[in-house]
Amino acid sequence: MFIGEMKVFSGNSNPKFAEDICKNLGIPVGKVTIEKFRDGEINLVIEETVRGFDIFIVQPTCTPVNDHLMELLIMIDAAKRASAARINAVVPYYGYARQDRKTRGREPISAKLVANLLTTAGADRVITMDLHAGQIQGYFDIPVDHLTAMPTLANYFKELIKGKDYVVVSPDLGGVTRARTFAHHLNLPLAIIEKRRPRPNESEVLNIIGDIKDKNAIIIDDIIDTAGTITNAAKVLKEKGAKDVYITATHGVLSGPAMERIASSVVEKCVITDTIPLAEGIKAEKIEVVSCAPAFAAAIKNINNNESVSSLFNATE
Repeated sequence: MFIGEMKVFSGNSNPKFAEDICKNLGIPVGKVTIEKFRDGEINLVIEETVRGFDIFIVQPTCTPVNDHLMELLIMIDAAKRASAARINAVVPYYGYARQDRKTRGREPISAKLVANLLTTAGADRVITMDLHAGQIQGYFDIPVDHLTAMPTLANYFKELIKGKDYVVVSPDLGGVTRARTFAHHLNLPLAIIEKRRPRPNESEVLNIIGDIKDKNAIIIDDIIDTAGTITNAAKVLKEKGAKDVYITATHGVLSGPAMERIASSVVEKCVITDTIPLAEGIKAEKIEVVSCAPAFAAAIKNINNNESVSSLFNATE
């Protein structure tokens, strides 16, 4: 099937990320005007033709999540009504992913609701990265390309670990598959922290499975939000005999006291990707940002050419 030339547009959530993707593709970011009426409603106009084009809309649904989600839905609708050949929602960070199932009665499954909204708005495909719960791919009735930042993050650490004794640590039992993939990229052993959550946003370490004594540790997760759990895990590793402790994750949500917790923690460095922009004015010595824009650019190019994406990025490798 022939698909037209591509155009890439961006909402307000992470315009620099869209610019970096376009630099890798060698094309300009499409022109779109996004304003708000006085009552907060979004007024959006795509300022160039999209008729017959393969459209990619880059919009991670990070804070303010609801505003950015509505921007994405409205832009998809605008492209659909302007006769775009195909509309690809590029959502590097998928908001509401942590509400992927019911844990008690009368709770929503918001991750599924967002999938329904994107599909109903007119998206033909979704491109995302390191979903908090892999089963969210199954919430869609349209293709989902699930990329992973593991190779990008691993490349950062390859030089660091040379000639030193390192171990990859999963912060909980649920993250073992992710940590194993990361450890495979670096050819390192794996350790697991067993913990329980007595209350929301609180955790207690019960046990450490694996050898971390006298080793440098890299704790890998998909999201760093308030940073309480992961900095507490780093503290426990140090108390149990680990040397330097690094923390890394795909999505740096970094809400609330996260920056202060990381700055005052035993962590040597916090390595995140640029799927979510750092808040303006943040200057944190312990924060290091690596770019996933080349990975998304390569995927977008292959999708536009109707070539395989899984051959480039496979979350299960």
